[in-house]
Amino acid sequence: MDLSVKPGDDFYQYASGAWLKNNPVPAKETRWGSFNLLRDFNIKAVQDILKEAAANKKAPAGSVEKRVGDFYAAGMDSATIEKLGYTPIKADLKRVGAVKDVKGVLNEVATLRTTGAGSPMFGFYVGQDRKNVEVMIPQFSQGGTTLPDRDYYLKDDARSQKIQEALKNYITTLFTLTGVPKAKAQQNAETVFNLEKKMAQAQMARVEMRDPYKTYNKFAVADFSKTTPNIDWKPLMAKMKVTGQDTVLVNNPAFFKELDGLLKNTPVTDWQTYLQWNVLKSSAPYLSSAFVDANFAYSQALSGQKVQTPRWQRMSSLTDGTIGDLLGQLYVKKHFKPEAKARMEEMISNLVKAYEIRINNLDWMSATTKEKALAKLHAFTPKVGYPDKWKPYDGLAINRKTFFQNVRNAGQWGYNDMISQLGKPVDRSKWGMTAPTVNAYYSPVMNEIVFPAGILQFPFFDPNADDAVNYGGIGAVIGHEISHGFDDSGSQYDKDGNLRNWWTEEDRARFEEKAAALVKQYNAYTVLDTVHVNGKLTLGENIGDLGGLSAAYEAFKMTEQGKSNEKINGFTPDQRFFLAWAQVWRGNILPEAAAQQIVTDSHSPGEFRTIGAPVNMDAWYEAFNVKPGDKLYIAPEDRIRLW
Repeated sequence: MDLSVKPGDDFYQYASGAWLKNNPVPAKETRWGSFNLLRDFNIKAVQDILKEAAANKKAPAGSVEKRVGDFYAAGMDSATIEKLGYTPIKADLKRVGAVKDVKGVLNEVATLRTTGAGSPMFGFYVGQDRKNVEVMIPQFSQGGTTLPDRDYYLKDDARSQKIQEALKNYITTLFTLTGVPKAKAQQNAETVFNLEKKMAQAQMARVEMRDPYKTYNKFAVADFSKTTPNIDWKPLMAKMKVTGQDTVLVNNPAFFKELDGLLKNTPVTDWQTYLQWNVLKSSAPYLSSAFVDANFAYSQALSGQKVQTPRWQRMSSLTDGTIGDLLGQLYVKKHFKPEAKARMEEMISNLVKAYEIRINNLDWMSATTKEKALAKLHAFTPKVGYPDKWKPYDGLAINRKTFFQNVRNAGQWGYNDMISQLGKPVDRSKWGMTAPTVNAYYSPVMNEIVFPAGILQFPFFDPNADDAVNYGGIGAVIGHEISHGFDDSGSQYDKDGNLRNWWTEEDRARFEEKAAALVKQYNAYTVLDTVHVNGKLTLGENIGDLGGLSAAYEAFKMTEQGKSNEKINGFTPDQRFFLAWAQVWRGNILPEAAAQQIVTDSHSPGEFRTIGAPVNMDAWYEAFNVKPGDKLYIAPEDRIRLW
């Protein structure tokens, strides 16, 4: 803490100032804070598990240890990877570089997807139908670009131009590494960039994409094809292994019309280059060091990271991201205790109780809507620690000698696994994060809150800490995920997860008025020079923080410590609660990463998450004696009270 600062002037510095000064961003990172410390601890824990598995000569064929160990060992065998250069993708480059016509281009778009070799032109996945959540449906989305957001293509300020140049350099470098003469490689970079820019122009902005109705466009396959004369979706979907489906969801139909025009009006030679680029960029991180270094140089321009993440860390993360349900079994055995699960379940039930009290006490919501809100709250499914049934990855071939092929096999296996869900009942036991992940999530279509084992550790959660610390940490995270069910987007889904209005018109209008005030509050926060927080993009997360911290405080006040005034280390229970919250969000970030975060991340920066919710809570003012005249002071009548 920095006790020389007044909490009412700068609560972030007060709670974390000394830590911020003494913990600059390490060279291999782009930001450094509580999340990163825990992620760092976790990835080292994962590395130990992987090294042990890789060294285990006695693990039987097909066992979890053997498969996990072989995948990691293959990734660490840099001598073999180096020797191969770009041999693993030569056949792909040759094949996609020989397409003759639009039909050939589309065939390759399908082939690259089904073989785990790239996802050009558009996004595609199989997921629940938002208006009928018991059904899995094929879904198409805007895509086709490389930069993290369409704005990077459309803006021409200095920051965006620098990033555009970095992309062109990246494209040029990867082509030259496969033997293309430099002048031709530079020409390829212009071709790819211009084509991607046209796709970016047809994309909707992130704020628009938050509207679940706007992005819900259902088509019969034949009708979807009518909107794109050059793309017949039925045979294309069959090539993508999707058969027997007569209906699809499309998040941005205008994008596909534009894509259709591009297909017709762009020379096939340009599409050859674009497809080759898609093979190159999806493979670069898994090829020899020249490719990996080029990939890092590009991401460096985006994030400002000083040195490359060490190979062991990249391979540990890759193993988690690729066969996470195998690795997760070994991780949970070592790092997740049954008592942590029991304590979490108890806290979740307390938070639900607190939320119920708060909904019942809302002065802006009618009894009719309250009844529906409570029904939704009580229908939440909590998942804690790890899945009840692990994915077995049957049929996925992993060989200790063929790293690149393992990655491809996994991509192909994952694609087939996704497609296999069509025509089957929705699998409600599935998780969207792996057990070692330091994160949590809410799924509106499942109406579930999920807390992987990875986040259930200090500073979020410590079974031995006092209640103030746990409720200000993981309690607020639980409350945050519950609040996503009631944020600007999640609140449009009913208790069963269907996109269906359950509000009265007046209540919805009052909710939106309060949400607009929150947008305004966060818009006023300045991040870098002229860059502000985007209050609309971050609205869901900000509602999550405000609702979550308020509910966590309510739940904390039900505990013995919450009812007492007994100080620990000179701080009252309420002060400890708010300090635990603040210290979760402390962190340093590189300016490049901060600029990128504002464009692409729906979360506000940590500094503003620290203060954004407490300044709307009377209890915070009382705990730290914050008075008119203090910089963070907001008059009681102007404090935003939502959930």
